[in-house]
Amino acid sequence: MENFTIWSLMIDISIISGLLLVGTILRAKVRWIQSLFLPASMIAGFLGLAFGPSGLGILPFSEQFSVYPSLLIAVIFAAIPIGAAKVRLSEVFHRVRNMFSYSMILTLSMWGIGVLFAMLILNPIFNDLPNGFGLILGAGFLGGHGTAAALGEGLIHAGWEEAMDLGMTSATVGLLVAVLGGLFLIKHSTESGKTQFITSFKDLPSELKSGLMPKSKRFNMGQETVSSSSIDPLVLHLAIIAFIIGISYWLTNTLSDLIPAISIPLFSVAFILGLLFQAISRRIKSDKYVDGRVMERIGGTATDFLVAFGIASINITVVMDYALPLILLFAFGTLWAYLLFRFVGPNIFKEFWLEKSIFGWGWSTGTVAMGLALLRIVDPELKSRTPEDYALAYVGVAPIDIIIVTFAPILFALGFTWAIPVVLLLGAAAIIVIYKVTGLWGQGKHEYTSN
Repeated sequence: MENFTIWSLMIDISIISGLLLVGTILRAKVRWIQSLFLPASMIAGFLGLAFGPSGLGILPFSEQFSVYPSLLIAVIFAAIPIGAAKVRLSEVFHRVRNMFSYSMILTLSMWGIGVLFAMLILNPIFNDLPNGFGLILGAGFLGGHGTAAALGEGLIHAGWEEAMDLGMTSATVGLLVAVLGGLFLIKHSTESGKTQFITSFKDLPSELKSGLMPKSKRFNMGQETVSSSSIDPLVLHLAIIAFIIGISYWLTNTLSDLIPAISIPLFSVAFILGLLFQAISRRIKSDKYVDGRVMERIGGTATDFLVAFGIASINITVVMDYALPLILLFAFGTLWAYLLFRFVGPNIFKEFWLEKSIFGWGWSTGTVAMGLALLRIVDPELKSRTPEDYALAYVGVAPIDIIIVTFAPILFALGFTWAIPVVLLLGAAAIIVIYKVTGLWGQGKHEYTSN
């Protein structure tokens, strides 16, 4: 399609929605797909890649469908702060200090080590690689398709046109590493008697395999905070997000005109405006009419579409051009993630280190959703309280993550790529040093060796 119209958009959404339905059915009915725990959005993306423009060319996607992830990531980040519960950082840190520290080590080191590995090993071997090539590891493994879209957009503005395709490839490979590697680690751990709550894969509930929730385990997606006689509750929440995205887009363009040398990502502005909206609504006591659960579902919807569009729009030609350095980078990233799982987890956590580290493996190589899926395998009733601890710890981790994604492309464009691994790895090392000095390092070793 040469001219992009509203019907082009409708056709793209219709096609990807059909693929999501097919992915859901395949997950529910095909046993070998169930055994891989692949989300429906990822299955849909693979189908779109196989039958879309990069594959057989059967599906009539428009020429614009590869740009949707840049918009969808803004929706995700705008929805994060809106409707969130008010928390006191001092109380949060006291309770979830270990989870916060573990998450920070994973975040800082995964971003930093990827850039360092590329600059020390890959760049001397492959002379034509961009200096920021290592950012692809953190964008895909640690951040998933959403972060890959955000970073890809920034790197494209910095002059690296292939960054989006490589980021989406990294996120896709990361999900596979999270699933396959996670299942291997869980199987080994159960056979070694290191898990606290299960002894065999046979104990898994059916909904984890099929993805279909039985009636007895279903719960509400959210609450109706306004009367439908005035405005539909879902429309209210969608209107908030759409309004914030529109203002963010206008503000981003304005800033780009004022400061053309620096590209400010749309998702960063959307997140800040989301925080501002939440602060104002809380100040005027209208935040009680915004349901956080509904906002989470809007963000989750955008994530599923982003993953599907992101995988389906990967340019295979670009990926093949970078195939060998990508394979080396992904192999090293997988090894690094295992080292973090095996040596940082048992030394940071006082109890349930295996369960919490399995969760960390899932989100540091794939997504938080994948981390939760793996956690539910080893901790079906979530007795380790890992999700709520991570949710609270994320209050402190999220700003760091956003700063990295926002400013890494800027440093790359300005030629200060070395500053990225130096600062990030020193930060991770500082946390480990603090734990060693205070005697907190090695808390979970007894639990590990006694099981």
